[in-house]
Amino acid sequence: MWQKTIKNFTQNPKNDILSGLTVALALVPEAVAFAFVAGIDPLVGLYGAFMMGIITALFGGRPGMISGATGAMAVVMVHLISKGNEVGEALATPIENLGLQWLFITLLAVGGIQILAGVLRLGKFVRLIPHPVMMGFVNGLAIVIFKSQLGLFPEVAVEGISIVNNTGEWFSALFSNQDFWIMLGLVALTMAIMYGLPKLTKKIPAALTAIIIVAALVIFGKIDVSTVGSFIRDGGGDGLQGGLPTFQDQIFTLFYTLQDNIWTVLSYAFILAAIGLIESLMTLSLIDEMTETRGSGNRECVAQGGANILNGLFGGMGGCAMIGQSIININSGGRGRLSGTIAAVALLCFVLFGAPLIEQIPIAALVGVMFMVVIGTFAWSSFRILNKIPLTDAIVLIAVSAITVWQDLAIAVIAGVIMSALSFAWKSATMIRARKHIKEDGTKVYEIWGPLFFGSTTAFNSKFDVNGDPKHVEIDFIESKISDHSGVEALRNLANKYIDSGKKVTLTHLSPDCKAMLLKWNPEFSTIIQDAIDDPRYHVVTDMMDSEV
Repeated sequence: MWQKTIKNFTQNPKNDILSGLTVALALVPEAVAFAFVAGIDPLVGLYGAFMMGIITALFGGRPGMISGATGAMAVVMVHLISKGNEVGEALATPIENLGLQWLFITLLAVGGIQILAGVLRLGKFVRLIPHPVMMGFVNGLAIVIFKSQLGLFPEVAVEGISIVNNTGEWFSALFSNQDFWIMLGLVALTMAIMYGLPKLTKKIPAALTAIIIVAALVIFGKIDVSTVGSFIRDGGGDGLQGGLPTFQDQIFTLFYTLQDNIWTVLSYAFILAAIGLIESLMTLSLIDEMTETRGSGNRECVAQGGANILNGLFGGMGGCAMIGQSIININSGGRGRLSGTIAAVALLCFVLFGAPLIEQIPIAALVGVMFMVVIGTFAWSSFRILNKIPLTDAIVLIAVSAITVWQDLAIAVIAGVIMSALSFAWKSATMIRARKHIKEDGTKVYEIWGPLFFGSTTAFNSKFDVNGDPKHVEIDFIESKISDHSGVEALRNLANKYIDSGKKVTLTHLSPDCKAMLLKWNPEFSTIIQDAIDDPRYHVVTDMMDSEV
């Protein structure tokens, strides 16, 4: 294990270091923005991104995947922090900013839940996510990332002027908005560099090069645009400069404030843990496809949990995997654990030492990088295949994309999986068949084809004519399988109907697991199950082999 970990650090150090630096620059505005969304200090978001990044890079299940503070979790944290602040203000001795302390306490529970999920090996269930859900997920996420970047542009709305009644005046005001067009030009320049540079050379990461060139153009050209520093100050922050994360020992003295709200906090913990795991495991699966390698979902669950516990103890906002930054890292050549480690350490160095320099980076450069991520993330092939895949799959793809934009990623994925499961169950329910024939001794044989489960029991029962059948009936399961309790119960009721009518029923060619399930439910099944019967398909194969020899 350690040999493999060391190999992941040393196999491509140059690309990992450069891509890690690129990701670190992109992490700054994202972490700050999500901290503002949650209503907390920007440094809490930056500390959260650092601790999530370093732990998952070193111990996570997917080398090259980037974790940090995320918007999906931030929007849930808002309500928890607000509730905590209300309780703090209502105490006999008011506690200022109690909501933030509640967040740290909740992150301890979030981490515990996620570690438990890894120990119980629940990470493997990401493999059950259908491909239409995955495509809808990436499409919806691309739209969410795109929309989040639009909010960073200067305000272009023209107050008091209607585009319908005053079209000319509205466009005139729009075109005179110099800040908007300057930023748009810088965004376009960033995207052009990222598009064109790889065609000339792939030895240097295009994203990092684009950020440096656009930043130099703004600094030396003295162009007045929004920068990382102005973005933080406009949001109410004091700047990027800070110290090392400190141990939050006060949270252990504030557990008494949870007396009447313990279930509220635990419910938020389960929601945050579920969102974090779903987004992380979906991102892991996507990166697996991009790199044609395979990560460990269970190991990632444990690492995510450990990182969130560390956030709770040392004052970070927590988080999970970040698909945008992960794609930046992969596209920039970052494949090993070193890339994520460099990104996390560089982010902390920015906070400790490089704040004045990093604050001069124009937001336009970072927006341009994220727009290229959007283009690379969106599954453009989904437009081409929509009319070629089954209608239910197309509906699931579109629905997951819409729900991702409308609600959040976790709800969208859960809804997509449920829709796909119901669609599969319905199709399977209609597949059950019964071929009928009469043996020479007068026994009527029903050869069942298709699964017998809760969805197909009604169709299964409709295949039989208890009153009209002869005295001997054989139900052959050579092409069928009893899958659940509903199937067992349907078969029991059918057998009882034949027995009550004075007829003999025999079950043949049951698989060992089906036979065991039936006998466990009702030992009396042994009287109608016929054992030691040959599989006719075996003789077919044997005859073919003999003829070939």
